[in-house]
Amino acid sequence: MAWYQYALTVLIVASLGFSVFYSFRYRLHKEPQARGLYAARMNISMGMLLILLSLVQLFQFEMNTVRLVIGALLLLLGLFNLFAGLRNHSRFRFQQR
Repeated sequence: MAWYQYALTVLIVASLGFSVFYSFRYRLHKEPQARGLYAARMNISMGMLLILLSLVQLFQFEMNTVRLVIGALLLLLGLFNLFAGLRNHSRFRFQQR
């Protein structure tokens, strides 16, 4: 395996770990400010996870139509989650101050 395959694997596992961690933190907190921040962080890490998975689909294997469509859908969904999470995170951090 090439170095970028290892790097993508490590980044995917780390992003998955952050998604699970922030998901648990979101569910355990009672106050709305903390829940909003953890939900935003969960969206950011989930967006990164989906973007990384789309990169694997688009660049690791032989290209065919199904793989291209799935990779494009994962990329679009990941970008949406990333930007929504960044927007919500900035709103909740501003309200927290």
